[in-house]
Amino acid sequence: MPGTLAFEDLKTAVAEGRVDTVLACLVDMQGRLVGKRFHAANFVETSYEETHCCNYLLATDLEMATPDGFKATSWEGGYGDYTMKPDLSTLRPVPWLEGTAMVLCDVLDHHGHATAHSPRAMLAKQIARLEAMGLSAMMATELEFFLFKHSLDEIRANGFRDLQPISAYNEDYHIFQTTKEEDVMRPIRNHLHAAGLPIENSKGEAEAGQEELNIRYSPAMDCADYHTIAKHAVKEIAWAQGRAASFLPKWSKDRVGSSSHVHQSLWKEGSPAFFDEGAELGMSDLMRHYMAGLIAHAADYTYFLAPYVNSYKRFAKGTFAPTKMVWSVDNRTAAFRLCGDGTKGVRVECRIGGSDMNPYLAQAAMLAAGLDGIEKGMELGPPIRGDAYKQSEARDIPRTLRAATQTLRNSAFLREAMGDDVIDHYTRAAEWEQEEFDVAVTDWEIARGFERA
Repeated sequence: MPGTLAFEDLKTAVAEGRVDTVLACLVDMQGRLVGKRFHAANFVETSYEETHCCNYLLATDLEMATPDGFKATSWEGGYGDYTMKPDLSTLRPVPWLEGTAMVLCDVLDHHGHATAHSPRAMLAKQIARLEAMGLSAMMATELEFFLFKHSLDEIRANGFRDLQPISAYNEDYHIFQTTKEEDVMRPIRNHLHAAGLPIENSKGEAEAGQEELNIRYSPAMDCADYHTIAKHAVKEIAWAQGRAASFLPKWSKDRVGSSSHVHQSLWKEGSPAFFDEGAELGMSDLMRHYMAGLIAHAADYTYFLAPYVNSYKRFAKGTFAPTKMVWSVDNRTAAFRLCGDGTKGVRVECRIGGSDMNPYLAQAAMLAAGLDGIEKGMELGPPIRGDAYKQSEARDIPRTLRAATQTLRNSAFLREAMGDDVIDHYTRAAEWEQEEFDVAVTDWEIARGFERA
C-alpha cells in the first residue's frame, strides 16, 4: 500500500525532533485501531521490526470484555502474545496530533504466520485469490456519521440522553448549514489529505447533524486502511473541538440511520474489467457473474456488514436503507445499485453496510461472494424497477442480528472461502453480542411497563 512517509524520512524527522511518537496499530474485530505509542527513537532503532500484544485483542467485544467460547484465545490458553509486524509501507504522519506518525501492523502467530481471523489477513486472502486470476479489486467506501453539540464526556455523564445533533434540520447537500460545521469538517478533510488519504469531499447527509466523508476509490486493502484511519481521525478531531462524532447506525427511532456504502469493481492489467461497451448496460460477463455471487450470498455475509444489534434498526422502508436483496440501475431503494458510466465509472454499490461495519471484513466477504459467482458462472437475474421496498417476492435482508448469525454459522460458502476456524470465531463474536443484549434492560422496557405492566 502506498504510504506518505518513507522509513528513512521518518528517521530524519525523529533525529531532527519533528516526530517523537509513533503509533503502532493493529485493526481489531470491530475495525478500531489498537496498539502502542512508541517513543519514536525506540521505534526507528528496534521496534520497526516487530512488537507484541496480548492475543485477546482479536477476541473482545466493544467493551473489551473477554468472552468465553473462542478457540483461538481463552483463559485456558493463557492469553498469550501475538506479534505485531509493522507494514512500513503504511507509515504516514498524523497531522492532527503533534509530533506523531502512524503505522499499521499485520498480526502474526508465534510461527510467523498470519493470524487467519485478523481483519487485514482476511482481506489479504481474498485479494490473493483475485490476483491468482489476474484480477484486482478497486473499492471505495462512504463514511456517514453524526456530529453532536456536546462532548463525549458530557454526553456520557448525561446517560446518553437528550442527544442534540450539531444542526437542527436535514442538511443533505446543504452548504449554509455545513458552513457552521466547518470547525470540525475542514480539519478532517485537510488533516486526512495531509496524512496521504485521497479525500474527495464531505457533505451534509439526509438528517440533522449527519455528515458524509468520501474517499477516492483505491485498491481494496488501501480502501479498508483509509476507511479505518479516517473513522479514527473523525472521532479524534471532533473530540479536540469539543464535539462528539458517532458512527452508531441508528441512534434514534425517529432519525435516519448512518450507512457505509461500498463501491466495487474488478480490474485486469490496469483496465476496468466490469465494462463492456457492446453489452447491455455496459456490463461485462465478469461483472454479471460477480454481482450474481454478491446477491446469492448476501444473507450469508450480512453479519460482516451489520455486526451489532443496533445495526439492524436501519433496515426500514422509505429510509434509503435497503430491505430486499435485489439489484437495480441507479436506484437507491435496492441493496445493490449499478452506477457510473463510461469505461472507468461502471461499478456496483452495496448499500447494506452500516456505519459500524469493519471495512476489512465487509470487503473480504463481498470479494469472496463475487469470486464464487465468477468461478461458478452464476447468472444475474434482471434488475428491479421502481420501489424495491415493494418487491414482495424478493428475499429479505436478515432483519436481526440473531438471523444474520444463523446464516453466518451455516454458510458453507463462507466456510470454504475463509475457513471453519475464522467463521466459528466471528460466529462466536456475534453470539456474544446477542447474549449481552438479551440480558440488558432497556429504557423502552422500563418506560413501557414500569407503571402499566
